Amino acid sequence: MKVVRKPAIMVQGTGSNVGKSILVAGLCRAFLRRGLSVRPFKPQNMSNNAAAVEGGEIGRAQALQARAAGIAANIHMNPVLLKPETDRRSQVIVQGTRAGYMEASGFRDQRKNLLPAVLDSFRHLGEGADLIVVEGAGSPAETNLRRGDIANMGFAAAAGVPVVLAGDIDRGGVIASLVGTHTVLDDVDRSLIKGFLINKFRGDVGLFSDGTKTIESMTGWAPLGIVPWFTDAHRLPAEDAVDLTLRNSSRQAATIIAVPMFPRIANFDDLDPLKLEPSVQLIIVPPGEALPGNADLIILPGTKATIADLLFLRQQGWDIDLLAHHRRGGRILGICGGYQMLGETISDPAGNEGPVRQCAGLGLLRVTTEISGEKTVRPTEALHMGTGAPVTGYEIHLGETIGPDTARGPFLRNGIIEGAGSGDGRVTGTYLHGLFTNDAFRHAFLADISGERQLSGISYDPLVEQTLDDLAGHLELHLDLDAVLRIARFGV
Repeated sequence: MKVVRKPAIMVQGTGSNVGKSILVAGLCRAFLRRGLSVRPFKPQNMSNNAAAVEGGEIGRAQALQARAAGIAANIHMNPVLLKPETDRRSQVIVQGTRAGYMEASGFRDQRKNLLPAVLDSFRHLGEGADLIVVEGAGSPAETNLRRGDIANMGFAAAAGVPVVLAGDIDRGGVIASLVGTHTVLDDVDRSLIKGFLINKFRGDVGLFSDGTKTIESMTGWAPLGIVPWFTDAHRLPAEDAVDLTLRNSSRQAATIIAVPMFPRIANFDDLDPLKLEPSVQLIIVPPGEALPGNADLIILPGTKATIADLLFLRQQGWDIDLLAHHRRGGRILGICGGYQMLGETISDPAGNEGPVRQCAGLGLLRVTTEISGEKTVRPTEALHMGTGAPVTGYEIHLGETIGPDTARGPFLRNGIIEGAGSGDGRVTGTYLHGLFTNDAFRHAFLADISGERQLSGISYDPLVEQTLDDLAGHLELHLDLDAVLRIARFGV
């Protein structure tokens, strides 16, 4: 498929977690503030943190980038989304819809078949746009993955998009990582890179002037700037689950909320508003540690593999901690897969999420779940029956949950009760993601847990908007955005 050249720039990185997602979000907001119609794009993403848009799903990072660009997210912003279920198998989402599964061993050969969909989405996204800001995945230096690549240089070459390479100085070795990437790339791929930037710098940027000259002289790439550490990045949703334990709130607070870290944790941005609340100490509990005995609330989050993560929960002894927490009068909230775990049984007769077909649940809710092949993906509006607070969120799940406790569900959606609640009122389950982004609901929910009826807190959406504006200003100050735009428009 021939792609019509639109003004576009692709941000690739020397490795994972160098800050590509945040850089793209900041660039989208910065160019929006210059009056441009901007679109974010990521050809291939691998994440269990997904957003429901237009009847399909994309990576949550692209939803944030769309917000930064001032537009509604759509399925073409992330045409290929891989959702890992095991270390070797991922569910494959193509243009928002589940297209099946891929084993790691065969993905390199199969992904070339996905390039037409990627280029089709890129073309759709370009309609009416002044600029497309593209995010790469991992690193182009992984030359063993180059054949059939659709995430980095394979896409850039097919679509004719120039590249800016970002290096993370905080992890060390940034000169070697940038120069080394130049060394291992072939001539064609190397020629696509038009400039480089240094990200996450701490201290006096003037001290790195010689380093910048070294990189420029050894690569021939134009230096586009050094971006100091953006201290408010924690206010924006994290894309990678590895960031979660780094984002525990250290404050001593009135309400302690604990969350066990599942291997296949999904949609963990549900926790972001809680993390920012001054009245909350959010504790992400890693494997090998007990759930804290002084927690007021334990949240079982979403997961891409409910039965497998429930078995893992038991291996950690967290089921014992949960039951003890409940006996002490503590509260428990299960979201999506966490909700399914709270019931009496989970069955997966077709093996949609793995080889184990049935598992006993935690027995804290009188419900049962059957995981089917039909996937529910939709934005949702509901009413919290306890407080009357309106809630907007979304659902992404396989399966249906039924049982007596669904008569006490916490939400009313289109006149139908959603979720389930225990007879003692201390255990709640729901399929609704994004609950805590709703200020009125979140404040009332926390007030009910703490007993402080007048409790108030942050305004989450304005805080995210302000952070995106601050990020854009940060990049305006430290990057040569005129040069970035010139590269996007003219490829030089």
